[in-house]
Amino acid sequence: MLEAIILGIVQGVTEFLPISSTAHLILFPWFFNWNGVLDTLTFNIALHTGTLIALIIFFRRDWIDLIFKKHTLFGLIVLASVPGGLAGFFLNDFVENNLRDPLIISLMLVSVGFLMLISEKSNKHRDVESTGLKDALIIGIAQAFAIIPGVSRSGITISAGLFRGLEREAAARFSFLLSTPIIAGATLLHFKEALDYSINYDFKLFLMGIVTSFITGYFAIKFLLSFLKRYPLNIFVYYRFILSAVILAGLWLKE
Repeated sequence: MLEAIILGIVQGVTEFLPISSTAHLILFPWFFNWNGVLDTLTFNIALHTGTLIALIIFFRRDWIDLIFKKHTLFGLIVLASVPGGLAGFFLNDFVENNLRDPLIISLMLVSVGFLMLISEKSNKHRDVESTGLKDALIIGIAQAFAIIPGVSRSGITISAGLFRGLEREAAARFSFLLSTPIIAGATLLHFKEALDYSINYDFKLFLMGIVTSFITGYFAIKFLLSFLKRYPLNIFVYYRFILSAVILAGLWLKE
């Protein structure tokens, strides 16, 4: 139960902070040798369900406005979701089987970290309402690369938004709105795969994982939007560099 709570917190925080949730969900069981139900695709789905609920509830008013009033922005979000959806549909199995290696995660943490630092040099002056077709396509294509563990969906999409001149908070808001259909689609896709496994799981563990990832995810969104109004992405970049070093040290110790 304690491990389920820890992974729920990890998912909730890292899904929205630009430090890669997939990387952390792979690394925690790897570091601490956690096995069993907590290291399964089905439990991973449960954790993502919690963060999906957090997204929907936090941005409920935004989605109502998008659907009933801001049709152009809604269309741009739908269009920007296409590259990530295609990447997830066609490349998911390849990524699952070939790109979940800690060394690859370490490389992606550093690479995207440098990209985040460079994006902070951009001229940031535009709000979400000014998002255009070219912005949506570039941010959407950037999101497609988030399928690689260690990249971070929020990290690469916020960076793409900054490169396009969006203010930090606006880039993060567009990133979170864009991530909602992608996370929902990925959850449904993996849920279908999980149905193929006829295993009896402990319902309490799954419920605890969903609840903790929802609660921590909700506050992680609130924190990041507030944080980016005043501060750059640098602190998250430094964390990514430190985590990469820890991974390399862990690989060395496990040899």
